[in-house]
Parts: sequence; structure tokens; C-alpha cells
Amino acid sequence: MNNEDYNISTSQSSEIQVIPPAVERVIPALRRAGQISFWVQVILGVVAALIFLFTIPIAASDDPTSAQINPGRGPGIFFAVTGLVALGISIYWALRYGRLAQRLGTPDSSLRPTRAETIRAIEIGSIVNLVGMLFNLLAAETITGILLAKALRSEGVAFSPAALNQLIQPIDIFVVLGNTHTLFAHFIGLTTSLWLLRWVVKSKS
Repeated sequence: MNNEDYNISTSQSSEIQVIPPAVERVIPALRRAGQISFWVQVILGVVAALIFLFTIPIAASDDPTSAQINPGRGPGIFFAVTGLVALGISIYWALRYGRLAQRLGTPDSSLRPTRAETIRAIEIGSIVNLVGMLFNLLAAETITGILLAKALRSEGVAFSPAALNQLIQPIDIFVVLGNTHTLFAHFIGLTTSLWLLRWVVKSKS
């Protein structure tokens, strides 16, 4: 092989190794946004999970006849826990953003995700957060309705151990706090996904 053939093959090899500038701009954005979203959602999710682990057993030990005025039981807590499960999926998806950034940095263009695949992955993350927010909003509607019923029933109730379930208790506020933490975590994940989606679209080569 002469020098000219060698130069041509070297030039072709270097062209294959080049990462497009648009991809280079997306890689650090994916990595940083994925890390921020992952850790913020993990912290909020762990706090919410601890709250629910603390409140659900206490609520389950109450008198079954008080379930309709207990925010720690019934559909409200079901929607809240379902939103927490969706948050677990969102946390996993935020971790995938870092892996996606690594794949985008692959020199071999045949192994690198396309722009459409990158957008699809971000859109899936957005959908997961939207579904989780829906469950948490349903939980918020149910729980606040129960607390309102408690507040109305508590007027004129004489103090007695049997009447405690008709009063708003600290554990009721814990349920609201756990649901709010999960809802805020989904908001962070959705904001991150929308920002990444905008960044990828702006970085179109």
C-alpha cells in the first residue's frame, strides 16, 4: 500500500471517529441533568417512602369504621403510593440519561443513538412523570377532601378517646407531606425532561 492509499484510509478512519458538534453539546447536558434529577428525586422519594412506611401501619391499626375519615387509608393513600411507585420508575429513567450520554459519546456512529431515539427516551421520561403527577394529584384531592370532612365534623365534638379519629391529627399532616414530596419530585423530573427535550431540539445539527 502506497502513501496515498494510507492517507486516504487514515482520513476515512478519522472521519468515522469524529463526533458531531450537536452531539457534543447534548452529552454534558444529558449527564448533568440526569445526575441532578436522579439525586433530587432519590432524596425526596426516600423521605416520602419513610413517611408512608411510618403512617400506613398506624392508619391500618385504627378502627375500621373510621376508614372513611382517615387519610391514611382508602383511595387517597392508594393513589399516593402509586405515585411513589411511578417515582421509582422516574428515578431509574433519570439514571438512564447518564447511560444515554455515554452511548452518544461512542466514536462509532453505528452504535450511537440517533436524534429520534434520544428524543423518544426523553419523552418517555416526561410521560412517566406526568402519570406520577396525575396519581399524586388524585391523592391530594382525596386526602384534602377527607381532611375537610374531619375539620367539619370536629366542630362541637366533645373530647373523648373515641372522638380522636374525628379530629385532624399530626399523622394526617404526615400523609399530606409525603404526597407533596412525591409530587414535587415528579415536577423536578418533568422539568428536567422538558429542558433536555428543548436542548436536544435546539442542538439539531
